Amino acid sequence: MTLQQIDDQIELVEGDRLELTVGAVAHGGHCVARFGPAPGRVVFVRHALPGERVIAEITEIHRGYLRADAIEIVVSSADRVAPPCPWSGPDACGGCDFQHVALPGQRSMKAAVIKEQLTRLGGLDADQVDALGVRVDALPGDIDGLGWRTRVRYTVAASDHAGLRKHRSNEIVPIDHCRIAHPSIQAVDVLKRPWPGVDSISVAASSTGELAVIADHHVVEGPERLTETASGRTWQLAAGAFWQVHPAAAEALTAAVAALLAPRPGDVVWDLYGGTGLFAGAIAETVGETGAVTVVEADPRGAVAAAANLADLPWVKVVNATVEAALRQRALRGAADLVILDPPRAGAGARVVRALAGSGARAIAYVACDPAALARDVRTFAEQGWELQLLRAFDCFPMTHHVECVALFTPAGAPAG
Repeated sequence: MTLQQIDDQIELVEGDRLELTVGAVAHGGHCVARFGPAPGRVVFVRHALPGERVIAEITEIHRGYLRADAIEIVVSSADRVAPPCPWSGPDACGGCDFQHVALPGQRSMKAAVIKEQLTRLGGLDADQVDALGVRVDALPGDIDGLGWRTRVRYTVAASDHAGLRKHRSNEIVPIDHCRIAHPSIQAVDVLKRPWPGVDSISVAASSTGELAVIADHHVVEGPERLTETASGRTWQLAAGAFWQVHPAAAEALTAAVAALLAPRPGDVVWDLYGGTGLFAGAIAETVGETGAVTVVEADPRGAVAAAANLADLPWVKVVNATVEAALRQRALRGAADLVILDPPRAGAGARVVRALAGSGARAIAYVACDPAALARDVRTFAEQGWELQLLRAFDCFPMTHHVECVALFTPAGAPAG
């Protein structure tokens, strides 16, 4: 039975079906609806679109909110399309959130999420957000949002065959192939053969055509190290190391950082959470021998790779430490002219932001893979007298709710750009 109205005394259970009018998109790949007497219980609905009327099945019940999947569309949005993957939907793989949405609609939804997070968590008012002109840009060469993912991790089920996890579940879906995976990854037969005694299988494809299969963190096929190209340089990294998963992302993000920071010869630059040195390498030649670039990376493997990748640039120094430790132990001495931040999903955090606010830098470029974490740090920057001057957003993860932002912070009153 589908419930259209509810008394406060009626107890809902998982599997109940609700008829809902879907509201705005929310961060996390779902939209918000309300059910019951005003103001109504919040329902986070997946596989729906703003403005739609849907039948949704409850999947989780929490104090104060519900989770549900749209299983029938009563009134559909103009942005709704047939998912290109048969494994997309409530009972299938949980990797893609928006396969039912046309690509322009996906990008509009992601832009709406960024703006909402900047307002709700970042403390910006509507005029400040409007002035940023937030939009999400497609990456070069991305036509249909498929075949882009150059790193894919599969989980091995009890059957010894690999698959992808269902959303918010340990259940493994035995797919035939992943439609957003790079074509060279789709061509590998890792999903067809058994993997006894293995928990996970990863496949990595490089921009130079190399491919590695990794079983439980050990390379079992292909090279131990992959070669990537970006910003006119060549990069060597361990097959399982982090690299931007969209083929065009590394080039687009480094170009955005360089354009926003506008480095000058002689600048002192701190590249924090520097990984294998991607951003440092993109601006080091502009800074030149009269300047200095310090890369801080906590992972010893990443720090070693960064030092090797940037060995031809003697004015670049690599520090193997957490950013907090580097700041606390004064591994970053003196003042900086520019700072690059590329923190993990949780963001830089208040302690790091407060320290950087006193760095003497004229500008900070912040690369963020989570708009909520970015927004929290926007608020902390503002408390320290810094402003979010510019923001660019890129659709580095089509078909998913994820989005990459590059934000420019300057001391309050400083000119943009």
